[in-house]
Amino acid sequence: MLQKVTVIGAGNVGATCAQRAAEKELADVVLVDVVPDMPLGKALDLCEAAPVEKHDARITGANDYGPSKDSDVIIVTAGIARKPGMSRDDLIKTNAGIVNTVVKEAAKLSPQAVIIVVSNPLDAMCHVALKASGFPSQRVIGMAGVLDSARFRFFIAEALNVSVENTHAFVLGGHGDTMVPLPRFSTVAGIPITELLPPDQIQALCQRTAQGGAEIVGLLKTGSAYYAPASSAVEMAEAILKDKKKILPCAVYLSGQYGYQDLYIGVPVKLGKGGAEEVIQIKLTAAEKTALDKSADAVRGLVKVLGDLGF
Repeated sequence: MLQKVTVIGAGNVGATCAQRAAEKELADVVLVDVVPDMPLGKALDLCEAAPVEKHDARITGANDYGPSKDSDVIIVTAGIARKPGMSRDDLIKTNAGIVNTVVKEAAKLSPQAVIIVVSNPLDAMCHVALKASGFPSQRVIGMAGVLDSARFRFFIAEALNVSVENTHAFVLGGHGDTMVPLPRFSTVAGIPITELLPPDQIQALCQRTAQGGAEIVGLLKTGSAYYAPASSAVEMAEAILKDKKKILPCAVYLSGQYGYQDLYIGVPVKLGKGGAEEVIQIKLTAAEKTALDKSADAVRGLVKVLGDLGF
């Protein structure tokens, strides 16, 4: 393959990212993890599935960053997973140290890469990755809105008994309880869901979307979601690798857009080879802007904690 994707962290999310990217034949994949031999075993297993899945992408496992050199995209999944009863905020101390270390190592070997951050708490980890990499902010992006919107889309399709392919949705703001689903921009075959569902049901779907990660954590008991997060990260990687100019909701560093300065928050973005090539600004109602302000305040709180921790 002509392009390379490095996935840092070979746990459930990382290994599934590697699988999705390879089976789509987007690029060769390097799977990096500190656990001795584990990423090598997972990579070999994925390679042995290739004849059955009919792809020729090469998957390489490694305990060091050497094979990641000159990657086009780096997907960061490293860190501890959220456990039942644990908020995303509780993860910040441990995961900030992990993300800081792995991004510094990977960025040195792939100075032109676009970094996609998946590690939680997502918005805060984007700030850590930006500082650790030294990259322009356009090339450090967080995977949040794609996942949250996918959850919202599934819930809409389930409620209306329609194909998920007919649904489109936007979820803005921080990746957590304060996220902002936008029903009037969420459609089924172009029809706003506000025309198809009663307000109380829409509100229930919005609430379930905001609690989507916690719902899965509660059901799994010993882990967190990984299929949908991996698919979402790989959709972003595909838009970048193929220079698709695809509009997706992502966590990006804002410099005045939507009234926010020097803050990672989820908004619609045009993704292409340069990363976040353009922030799409949509006009929000007063209620939507108030909700987004609340979400932004929550992210600022996490960034302050990072500062207190020295990141």
